[in-house]
Amino acid sequence: MKNLKIVNMKKFVRSFSILMLIVLGIIFFSTKTSLSHNENSQMNYDTLIVMQGDTLWQIALNQQEENPYYENKDVRDIIEHIKKTNQLQGSGLKVGQTLKVPTI
Repeated sequence: MKNLKIVNMKKFVRSFSILMLIVLGIIFFSTKTSLSHNENSQMNYDTLIVMQGDTLWQIALNQQEENPYYENKDVRDIIEHIKKTNQLQGSGLKVGQTLKVPTI
């Protein structure tokens, strides 16, 4: 392996600093863009009340058929989205529990 030697320290520091600024800028703007899409969009929600025998799978299937927001989405993805939106840790539901689902 060949050893590399820095010939001009001033150019090296300047080049390294510019490179780091570019990398940090890309990280900052990509993060801001993805967060702004989720946080700043005005989302409308419907509230569902869990009835006896309801499961997340059944609710997701129903949403897939009737809710344009979930049109052409996989049932498993809808379940994960409902869990994330409602901060559910597992798939268990309780009778009378309310769930928020996004609508268009």
